[in-house]
Amino acid sequence: MESMIRDINLAPQGHDKINWVKNFMPVLNSLNEEFLKTKPLAGKKMVVTMHLEAKTAYLGLVLKNAGAEVVVTGSNPLSTQDDVAAALVEDGVTVYAWYNCTNEEYDMFLHKALDSKPDMIIDDGGDLVSLLHGERSDLAANILGGSEETTTGVIRLKALEAEGKLKFPMVAVNDAYCKYLFDNRYGTGQSTWDGIMRTTNLVVAGKNVVVAGYGWCGKGVAMRAKGMGANVIVTEVDPIKAIEAVFDGFRVMSMQEAAKIGDVFVTLTGCKDILTANHFKVMKSGAMMANAGHFDVEINKIDLEKLSTSKRTVRKNIEEFAFEDGRKVYLLAEGRLVNLAAGDGHPTEIMDLSFAVQALSALHIAQNHVNMDGKVYIMPDEVNKRIAKIKLEALDIAIDTLSKEQKTYLTQA
Repeated sequence: MESMIRDINLAPQGHDKINWVKNFMPVLNSLNEEFLKTKPLAGKKMVVTMHLEAKTAYLGLVLKNAGAEVVVTGSNPLSTQDDVAAALVEDGVTVYAWYNCTNEEYDMFLHKALDSKPDMIIDDGGDLVSLLHGERSDLAANILGGSEETTTGVIRLKALEAEGKLKFPMVAVNDAYCKYLFDNRYGTGQSTWDGIMRTTNLVVAGKNVVVAGYGWCGKGVAMRAKGMGANVIVTEVDPIKAIEAVFDGFRVMSMQEAAKIGDVFVTLTGCKDILTANHFKVMKSGAMMANAGHFDVEINKIDLEKLSTSKRTVRKNIEEFAFEDGRKVYLLAEGRLVNLAAGDGHPTEIMDLSFAVQALSALHIAQNHVNMDGKVYIMPDEVNKRIAKIKLEALDIAIDTLSKEQKTYLTQA
């Protein structure tokens, strides 16, 4: 199958990026060494749809080294890095992706990837699974199973499972301890602010930062904002999470009230219409909006355009919307994932953990699919502990072990 990328001549720069991240991914390096010897995915065809940057590329190469025939597409039009895509092609991976593709091109890439008739998939947000349960349902019977990277994707999977419509087993990688405890909290927390800060070149300290959603991603973004001196406001629909935010030291209020005083808004809910016309009408002039949820539906761009009298790009990844009363508000990265569309995504050491879960999920499916149904699965605890132990060893950190007597004490009736 012939790849579709922007420019193969960009490959040298892409190789440099991939080689850089390898230095900081000891868990994936360990699995790569093992897979090169054992080839546990030999004969398997895999489609990987994720944010196509250096860390994801290395995961694709690890799967290839495990024996799989790998096809990669991007899961977001603005997160694909053309040089990394070119490097992957030079390394023998089929790629269908380029930066800033249109919606039509994005769909075409997904379809071309599925034309390979994969045995296994890795999805990021649920678009592959959606196609395999819709337009390309003829291929579903071939799928042994797959894994899902995101909260949004897992929500979609669980909805299919609840309706009895999920056609093959899917591992909820997002729900693995070694994913959400680190990736969602520390990864999103740092990378979201990296994207916002490099895009705006403005200070965070002293600003009213409104964080919509206090799940693990929201916790991370709020924690980092607080650490940089922001006045953090949290909005929530879950009363338990709202109380947690209060006890963590944050102000909690409705979005309608927060909209009046916020300087920077960050949405991380996985839902739609978090910021709408009612909020835009009361925002301060100069307010900035960024999304760190998977899809670009959390900030209602249709409402924003209807209310505005003019729209223009004032800086790369910043669109200015002017209102009739003279106010101006700013949307970052077209409302797409700001940490990837306007940055390099999560820190490498964090993705080392997440992608180790992905690699071991693929191994688990390959070895156990005959005993798995069309359900959403969570990786066994021993897999998370294996990943954590490798990471600790790489960091030269030792921990205690229970004595025989202690184990007996903890397990006795």
